[in-house]
Amino acid sequence: MKFTAAQIAGILEGEVVGNPDAEVFKLSKIEEGTEGSLTFLANPKYINYIYSTQASVTIVNNTFEPEQEITTTLIKVEDAYKSFSKLLEYYNQVKLMKSGIEQPSVISDGVTYGSDLYLGSFCYVGKNVTIGNNVKIYPNSFIGDNVTIGDDCVFFAGVRIYSETVIGNRCTIHSGTIIGSDGFGFAPQEDGTYVKVPQIGNVIIEDDVEIGASTTVDRATLGSTIIRKGVKLDNHIQVAHNVEIGENTVIAAQTGIAGTTKIGKNCLIGGQVGFAGHLVIGDGVKIQAQSGIGKNLEAGEVVQGSPAFNYGDFAKAFVHFRNLPKIVSDLEELKNTIK
Repeated sequence: MKFTAAQIAGILEGEVVGNPDAEVFKLSKIEEGTEGSLTFLANPKYINYIYSTQASVTIVNNTFEPEQEITTTLIKVEDAYKSFSKLLEYYNQVKLMKSGIEQPSVISDGVTYGSDLYLGSFCYVGKNVTIGNNVKIYPNSFIGDNVTIGDDCVFFAGVRIYSETVIGNRCTIHSGTIIGSDGFGFAPQEDGTYVKVPQIGNVIIEDDVEIGASTTVDRATLGSTIIRKGVKLDNHIQVAHNVEIGENTVIAAQTGIAGTTKIGKNCLIGGQVGFAGHLVIGDGVKIQAQSGIGKNLEAGEVVQGSPAFNYGDFAKAFVHFRNLPKIVSDLEELKNTIK
């Protein structure tokens, strides 16, 4: 996609200084700008690059006045950083502005869908699925029977949504993620074998949830696994059966949450955190990366370690742990002195 400086200025409500017909088709850092690229200058530390950049168009603050000759066309705005961010958002929307049903794809009996559906090649949509308006489902995705999908959702290539799943509005699910696979339920037998416990519940994902690539959310044994509105899940996360994650909680990559654990709202959870099952985690809890959570946590707690305990105590203990060889040596020397 190509844009002229005049078109970009129109989107950003900015002023063009230079060639309004200058065309750009890619983005770049200001120090790496080449012909046809768009960049921005917001940090004064990079001001020298504006005189050498080969970028065709550069977004700058209204207050910027060049002290040397420049070749790039300027777009002057109130805040260059915010304007560049706005432009990125606009570009992303244009890039995702697809519609229509590509072939080959399968739409089963009883499916209903709203306006501006995009269904990529090699997608399968099961029976009695309901899809809202402006939904984008990229190629090689699977939507099982009786699934409900709200408005303005985006499912990237290779997403798998198992039957009975309910997904709200404005949700984004990235490639390779699986929603609604069986929970890990097996009953041990006297002879040492295991019998599978049927997993007949579902998954409910509320509005404004984003789930990263290759994450798995298991269906409930009974009832629902629930991801509340505004939750953000990173890549490679395991959410087990009957887990509930509260509103606006953010969880980083490689975290695993065992069955029936309830996590409160507005929690911040680092990468590679492990949760035991049947726990209750209060609202606003902060858990540092690589912590192991084996007990309930009260609202507002900040913890680290495995097993995790108070973050401040952990930091103090870690200082002593690093000095442990010297401490032991000092103790041995003190013992010998006393003897």
